[in-house]
Parts: sequence; structure tokens; C-alpha cells
Amino acid sequence: MPRTATIKKLRPQPEFPLDSHPEVSLDFSSVKQYLLKHPYKKPILLVDLEIVRGKTRRFRACLPRVRPHFAVKANPDPRVLKVLIQEGAGFEIASIAELDILMGLGVAPSEVFYSNPMKSRAYLEYASAKGVEWFVVDSDEEIRKVQSVKADAKMYLRIDVPNIGSDWPLAGKFGAHMNDVPDLIEAAVACKADLAGVTFHVGSQCLNPENWRVGMDRARKVFASMRAVGLRPRLLNLGGGYPVRHVKPIPSMETIAEVIHKELRHFGPEVQVIAEPGRYLVSDAGYFICRVVGTAMRNNQRWMYWDAGVFGGVIETTEGLRYNIYTERDGEPVAWNVAGPTCDSVDVVMRDELFPADLQEGDLIFIKNAGAYTTAYASTFNGFPLPDVATLGA
Repeated sequence: MPRTATIKKLRPQPEFPLDSHPEVSLDFSSVKQYLLKHPYKKPILLVDLEIVRGKTRRFRACLPRVRPHFAVKANPDPRVLKVLIQEGAGFEIASIAELDILMGLGVAPSEVFYSNPMKSRAYLEYASAKGVEWFVVDSDEEIRKVQSVKADAKMYLRIDVPNIGSDWPLAGKFGAHMNDVPDLIEAAVACKADLAGVTFHVGSQCLNPENWRVGMDRARKVFASMRAVGLRPRLLNLGGGYPVRHVKPIPSMETIAEVIHKELRHFGPEVQVIAEPGRYLVSDAGYFICRVVGTAMRNNQRWMYWDAGVFGGVIETTEGLRYNIYTERDGEPVAWNVAGPTCDSVDVVMRDELFPADLQEGDLIFIKNAGAYTTAYASTFNGFPLPDVATLGA
């Protein structure tokens, strides 16, 4: 194993049981073997499909009543999606481009959940014409928009829940506040919309299982309000946020499932229960590999430039995510600023991070557990190429 670039600081003991399952991440020796056969040319994400398969099976074993609907935005590579189809997973989309990918793989649109709370009318018309039936809403305006496009659409209301303990709180941009729910239910009744379920999101990389309990408790109260006015709620969508290992301790999937199981007793068999894991199913399966294109000493600070940065797949570090990152150098750890190759000043992925002092142009960088939200975020900004995606297994 090469030298790690991440310093793991001592943290207070978490209040939840730690995930004690053996590490299932893509083994570094497999990465090296791949590079021996396929010399490095440009940034690449290497994904082990058997790990994707194993994570899907673990999720389903933990929550047999809950069908996972993969968040396609996490990794839309068709080879990944094919494995998920084989394992009986469903899918959640945020755009019609994602719908087109799924239809091209033979996924029935009626099984796809359109979970973007703000959809253009043109996208709604396209998805409806293709056969999508389920659409998320979180405002009066969106309820009426969806109903005007597809009168028999099945809608599920996204509600706001605590994101305490999540690495990326998602509350604010989306999610109806509980004090707004009565008005939204009234709006659905007024326009004869089939408001048929509830969803929530506990925040990305959620380390606090209690958030799921609160979300399900709020959903149960919304269900009661729906039934009181004659609506027929029949979908509970537990959203995403299921964590993966990086540099922080995490609760196990089994611990989260225990919380969910206790709350599911309040929801009868008439209620379909799904979830929208994205990162959980694919992150551990991938290594993102890039290269140092140059270094510089500027104002007594070390700068290192990679051929992939904010615009090339390593954007989540700017939001606080810390990966375990490896190199093949063994020099003394020193502070580096790390930037991407573009000329944009926002293309800085890390500051004052410890890496070996002897890193130099041409060295490879190996980012572990990077199968989610890396290549999916990448663009060709400034003329730099998109990273490749390669797979192992079947």
C-alpha cells in the first residue's frame, strides 16, 4: 500500500455503534495491476462492479422491505447501472437525460421515480410522455405544474427534516416545512392531484441515524393529515444519505436499518417503501486516479497541480469531503495546496493538506472510495478532457 496523504485526527467517541464490517473497497493491488496493462493517459475512475453488487445486496439484506432506487446522478455509467438492474434495484432521476440512459438499458419508465423537486415543464412533458408516473413535489406551484401536465401523476411530498450530523446538510433548497404541509395538502385536494406519498433527505453522508427516525415520524404525521382529507398515501421514500467510509467513523448500514425497522411498524402493507441510495452503492467500488502535472513554491507555500481538479472530478473536497489519498512517494509529510489544471482561480481542491515533500511532476495520485460524484461532476471546462471510466468484474 502506498503512503497515505490524509492525517486522521483523534475525535470524540461517536454515540452510534461503529461499522465493524471488513473493508470492502477496491483493493489497491488491483489498481496497480490495471495500470500495468493500461498505462496512464488521463484521469480515470476504476470501478469494481462486484463491489457495487455486494453493496446492493447488503442494503437489501438490511432492509428487505425497502427497495433501493439508485440515485443515477451518483454514477450514471451504464455498466454500473446494468449491475444494479441485475440486482433488482430501481432508479431515481433528476433529469430526462438520466431517464434516457435508463430506458436505453430496458428500464420501464413506470418504475423510475423523478425526485427533482423543481422540474421544467418541458422535462415534465417528456417524462410523462415516456411513461414516468411518480414525481416529487415540495411546493404549491410544483403540485399545480405537475398536475397540469399529467392529471393522473402520482406525487410524493418532500418534507424538511433535520440534517444534524450530515457532512452536507441539504435542508433549505428543497423540502416543505411542516408548518407549510397543511396548505400543500389543501392545494393538492383543490386541484384534484393524487398526492400519494412522502419523502425526505437526512443529508449527504449522514452520520446520525436519529435523522431517519425523525423523518419517518414526520412522514407518519403527514400521512395522517393526508388521510383526513381523503387522500390515499401509499409511498414512503426514505431518500438517501447512507454513509460510506472515508476518514470519519460511520454508523453501519445495520445500525441505520435497526432505526428504520422500528419506525416501519407504523406503516401498513399498503405502503410501498423505497429509498434512494447513491453514494452508498458505488463509492467504495472506485479509485479515482490522476497525475501531478507540476509543482511550484510561491510565497513560501507549496503548490501542487493535478490534471483533474474542481472541474475534472474532485469537486467534493471543496465542500468538506476528505478522502484517503495515496501516492507512491515516502517523503516527509508537509503542507501542500492542491489545484486543478485550469486557469480558473476557483479550481483549488485542497489547502494545507499533508502530502509527501518529494512529490513531483508525473507522480500518480490515487483517491480511494471515489466511485460516486467524481466523474459524474466532471466537465470539459477550459478544454480539458473528461476522465475515463473503466470497470473490473461483471
